[in-house]
Amino acid sequence: MDRRIVLAAGAAAVVTALVAVVTVPAAAGPAPAGPTPDGIRLDGTDAVPPEMVAALRRDLGLSPAEVTVRLAAEGAASRTELRLRKSLGNRFGGAWLGPDGTSFYVAVTDASLVPAVRAAGAEPKVVARSEAELDALKARLDAAASRSPKTVPGWYVDPASNSVVVLSRTTAFPAARAFAESVGAGPAVRIVASTETPRPLIDVIGGNAYFIGAGTRCSVGFSVNGGFVTAGHCGSTGASTSQPSGTFRGSSFPGNDYAWVQVAAGNTPRGLVNNYSGGTVAVAGSQDAAIGASVCRSGSTTGWHCGTIQARNASVTYPQGTVTGLIRTNVCAEPGDSGGSLLAGTQAQGVTSGGSGNCGSGGTTFFQPVNEILTTYGLTLVTSGGGGPTDPPPPTGCTGYESTATGTLASGGTQVQPNGSYFFAPAGAHAACLDGPAGRDFDLYLQRWTGAAWATVASSTSPAPDEQLTLSGSSGYYRYLVHAYSGSGTYSLGYNAP
Repeated sequence: MDRRIVLAAGAAAVVTALVAVVTVPAAAGPAPAGPTPDGIRLDGTDAVPPEMVAALRRDLGLSPAEVTVRLAAEGAASRTELRLRKSLGNRFGGAWLGPDGTSFYVAVTDASLVPAVRAAGAEPKVVARSEAELDALKARLDAAASRSPKTVPGWYVDPASNSVVVLSRTTAFPAARAFAESVGAGPAVRIVASTETPRPLIDVIGGNAYFIGAGTRCSVGFSVNGGFVTAGHCGSTGASTSQPSGTFRGSSFPGNDYAWVQVAAGNTPRGLVNNYSGGTVAVAGSQDAAIGASVCRSGSTTGWHCGTIQARNASVTYPQGTVTGLIRTNVCAEPGDSGGSLLAGTQAQGVTSGGSGNCGSGGTTFFQPVNEILTTYGLTLVTSGGGGPTDPPPPTGCTGYESTATGTLASGGTQVQPNGSYFFAPAGAHAACLDGPAGRDFDLYLQRWTGAAWATVASSTSPAPDEQLTLSGSSGYYRYLVHAYSGSGTYSLGYNAP
């Protein structure tokens, strides 16, 4: 789903969709330098730890060379998806990597975009529905979750088949079809046989973990300012934890499956994940990986295991109720791994929610996206093994402006400047500069009060952290809107008013 904030009226209705097949060449991203003492170095700064390379080889059956090629392609695919998602806006139709991890597919919704897509190295194919249409149909199923048959363990949007997949026991296909048709999602729904029996992953004692109340065990997800994030089903708001000691300050389950724990004094959050091989993996940020990308999970019961992302925005029905907006993977997990970390390279993806199967026979595991947790609770991810926030103090690249402002945003969040308010300006020239955190994607909007609502009159939305805009405007009330399109961190804003 396009996560861009809605600032203006939408474009024309979509009548067709196109799938673009992109095979990412080595030149499409930073050229890999091969194995190093630090693992695999994909560019000048980002080294994939050797423990992750070993786990990918084990769980995906890859050679060292194949790991190198796949990770380079996946990094290029993530950057390509971000650029196309931004440039296409509501015409974006979804993206995913093929089973080999190097063929990248991008869907668009306008035939006139075919030349531009081909120019990006894509081969377009016509399909019936856009991602927005499929997301809307899935939202109808989410709204009707309480009526879902017990034989339906979940559903998700599958851009590769251009459908909404509803999982069902083989003997109960008619009930699954009737459920889909009851919300008007019939023709776009594909019923898929499943023996999954998802359940929250709790109640195994022992291992590297944290404990809730009298001894229930879960796994730490990722460190944030003041504590850590984890699964909501692990504890309710106000519940106490030990090892480390803390208190659940927010929790949501079902519907969502996220929570955050504020730790007591003496506990120091670190931007690290246990690799269960005697070391740790540093967390560098929280950029979303594409469908099909390889990911690795850390949990206190089964340790470190890897697989690939099968879907985003998936819904799953547990005995306690339906949870929506999850990452579906073929990574294995078991009870007690709940709340644990999911990483794509060094980028945080989500916390373990639940699943089916086990790490002996394999299974399906679902993860609550970490960026949603950060946005919901206004938290900042701790990265790179330190105790500080995602970024150093606000960057100061925007100098020489009459007025300045700073702020901190979680991925997907917005802030109004100056100080959540507005200012009056006579007719004349506006100029602004946004200096965002390195490696993220922040956008800048200038809005004017129409007398009934705020309207965007100028914007700068490149796929980069830094933006600049100018406007020759009429007199009136104005404000700036800063949006963290991808990634979290601090920013500085400089602006001149007439």
